[in-house]
Amino acid sequence: MISRTEFENKLRQALEPLEPDVLKQAMLYSLLAGGKRIRPLLLYAVSGGYGVPEEQADSFALALEMIHTYSLIHDDLPAMDNDDLRRGKPTNHVVYGEAEAILAGDALLTYAFETASAAETVSTAKTVACLHILAQAAGPDGMVLGQSLDIQENTATDWPALQRIHHHKTGCLLSAPLEMAAVLADCEPAVRQTWRDIGFDIGLAFQIQDDLLDVQKSAAELGKSNSDARNQKVTSVTLLGEQKSEDLMLSLYQNSYQRIEKMKGFDSTAVLELLKSIQNRSH
Repeated sequence: MISRTEFENKLRQALEPLEPDVLKQAMLYSLLAGGKRIRPLLLYAVSGGYGVPEEQADSFALALEMIHTYSLIHDDLPAMDNDDLRRGKPTNHVVYGEAEAILAGDALLTYAFETASAAETVSTAKTVACLHILAQAAGPDGMVLGQSLDIQENTATDWPALQRIHHHKTGCLLSAPLEMAAVLADCEPAVRQTWRDIGFDIGLAFQIQDDLLDVQKSAAELGKSNSDARNQKVTSVTLLGEQKSEDLMLSLYQNSYQRIEKMKGFDSTAVLELLKSIQNRSH
């Protein structure tokens, strides 16, 4: 299983061909600012559990992290959450200005698809399938829709409405690496769907966990602003309370573990270890 440090070296190398301009500096600033690298590591863990060589996952793992980073840059903008702290550092627009931050996010999004489409060790059919999953997860029926719903006033007035936001904004891009791994492993459509469903459960658990941490930890401990409280956003905690939120989070994680362990022809060791470390995170 690839380490976080090894993956970050791959990220740095992926941007080396770009011109040494302020745009590249802004892209690298957020891309290499730390982070858990959950989405690419999930892709490596699941594909590796099926015996897929690491290099076949590389281009898609890089693309996932570029898209995730672009979403964070844009999410922090004054027009969105207006945050000034991310991963313990000033946000991109604070350092480079709002216009350059927007361009850095745009560049990471487009470069992600350039990177993924250039996969050299994967068949054309698998590359196209993975690109489709990635685009669908990131686009107007995925993460971008979730962000749109999140900024609309009075959208989440009850738990089903909030779940819809979490499904799109967080779940789609956490489900994508699991389904892409299943594609790389030549899994049947039903197995792909199972991984997709597991990803959405993990995504919901992850977001509930974020909501809990947002009220339980300080901005310094989190390494980012507690903007949900400041912006008076409806969250899992405000709707369900801390105890119910925590119970639901634990149930979602446990259900995911059980489903993964039942997967046939799959070594679940790496992915379960990764998921349990995510569950036990403190920021």
